[in-house]
Amino acid sequence: MAPVAMRTAAQSLAGAKPVSYWLDDPARPEALPALIGEERCDLLVIGGGYSGLWTALIAKERDPGRDVVLIEGHEVGWAASGRNGGFCAASLTHGLANGLERWPDEIGKLEELGERNLDAIEEAVARYSIDCEFERTGEIDVATEPHQLEELRAWHRETADLGFTGMEFLDQDAVRAEVDSPTFLGGLLDRRGVAMLHPAKLAWGLKRACLDLGVRMYEHTRGLDLVKSGPGMAVRTPYGRILAHKVALGTNIFPSLVKRVRPYTVPVYDYALMTEPLSDEQLAAIGWKNRQGLGDSANQFHYFRLSSDNRILWGGYDAIYPYGGRLSADLDQRPETFLKLAGQFFDCFPQLAGLRFTHAWGGAIDTCSRFSAFFGTAHQGRVAYAAGFTGLGVGATRFGADVMLDLLAGEKTERTELEMVRSKPLPFPPEPFAWAGIELTKRSLARADNNGGHRNLWLRTMDRLGLGFDS
Repeated sequence: MAPVAMRTAAQSLAGAKPVSYWLDDPARPEALPALIGEERCDLLVIGGGYSGLWTALIAKERDPGRDVVLIEGHEVGWAASGRNGGFCAASLTHGLANGLERWPDEIGKLEELGERNLDAIEEAVARYSIDCEFERTGEIDVATEPHQLEELRAWHRETADLGFTGMEFLDQDAVRAEVDSPTFLGGLLDRRGVAMLHPAKLAWGLKRACLDLGVRMYEHTRGLDLVKSGPGMAVRTPYGRILAHKVALGTNIFPSLVKRVRPYTVPVYDYALMTEPLSDEQLAAIGWKNRQGLGDSANQFHYFRLSSDNRILWGGYDAIYPYGGRLSADLDQRPETFLKLAGQFFDCFPQLAGLRFTHAWGGAIDTCSRFSAFFGTAHQGRVAYAAGFTGLGVGATRFGADVMLDLLAGEKTERTELEMVRSKPLPFPPEPFAWAGIELTKRSLARADNNGGHRNLWLRTMDRLGLGFDS
């Protein structure tokens, strides 16, 4: 970054609060007390993010008489569920391209299930009066380099030939009529497959809905270990224990209580900025009347969207894997990434020069090698888990909750019969091989972005093995 651009970016970050904009909201509810003593229940849900909240809610919807307890190690929604960009996608497979490559024989069913899942989220938001700023505005994948434009054209033709007709190709004039950036060369618009929402308010609304349905919920209550106890399971917590017939694990990136699951995920830290509200003149300068989410088509990509009060969230690009998979609050802030993101923001929207950022934050995503969730059971079917959503869990976690409940019930359903549900991704190797492989992949992806999209031998080998790493 040139010195003048660096100074401009640094000035725009001055005074930004080191906290997620979504969590820095007066609607944040008071914390619930921790569990002290012993509880018994039919179903114990561990984790108060989207995976756990949807599981508890759907469990009560399926069987209102079921006794459900949910525990959360901190507060509901404080981790990924309250820090992400708020893109709620229909895709269960981290995009159609990833799903088509991995499960070509069932991609039609996966797309159908994903659309139904997003519809069900929209219906639940209305049914429980969850004020989470839900807007089904769609998303545009934009090309900022000539090779990306040709790739989008080819992908649009390929998907249309396969019968997937939900996307519309936009040339440069058409995409800049939607959102005006001098860097945009074209785009693909998905009008119905993605909704925008306030992620923390969704989590808090699900919390309230669960409580209203009779779920007993304890915050500041970590699950420390998981062992068999008679016909069920026992989970020890810092100040007590819970005896449950069945257990659903929605802990995602945090170390699974089923230890054999741990090698399948690694933490990747993702970072985002939020601007101050745009004035009417600033908003007119970029258009964006239809309020779609956007993402560029690079390997190291950005995602960006408008909030309800017309701020711009701008995130992505860097994907930081800490050696050894370390999880630490210290990693939630990364000034060098924030500076880089700020400079890239003004490259995209030079007409917004002088706009300031009010919030800067980061957090860990549970990444797996196939980019989309995997599922399983343990302890003779008494425990189910879902993990590995890789940044697209706002919508897909509801599907994961349905899968976990199906597995715990021992039922054959259209979900449990899917190859996606029955298979696992390749695990990550131990250190130092995991760190070395991820770093080599990141450098190769950056090189491909700067070399017309050409993928080197390392990336082509990873493609053949079905392994991936993504910003």
